[in-house]
Amino acid sequence: MKNVTLAIDETLLEQARKLAEKRKTTLNAMVRGLLAHEVEQEDRIAWAKEGMRRLMEERPLDLGPAYEWNRDEIYAEREDRMLSRLERPPLRGFGEDT
Repeated sequence: MKNVTLAIDETLLEQARKLAEKRKTTLNAMVRGLLAHEVEQEDRIAWAKEGMRRLMEERPLDLGPAYEWNRDEIYAEREDRMLSRLERPPLRGFGEDT
């Protein structure tokens, strides 16, 4: 195992030592664990990116025919939704033939 020298702010170093003591471990073990975690995360990200790249190459995404946005259609749909909220059913007893 190799030794590494780090420059750490004194306040941070003291807080890290207290945390290590609270966790019943050493500062050295905490630093090794944090570094191992970061390296593992980087490996997982690289693995996921490679998997996604392979998926995209093997199965190109079929989105169907190209869709052209139409502002009038979009606003018409929005208007229909807004107006439907304002519609109320007729009151019972008014204008009904019995």
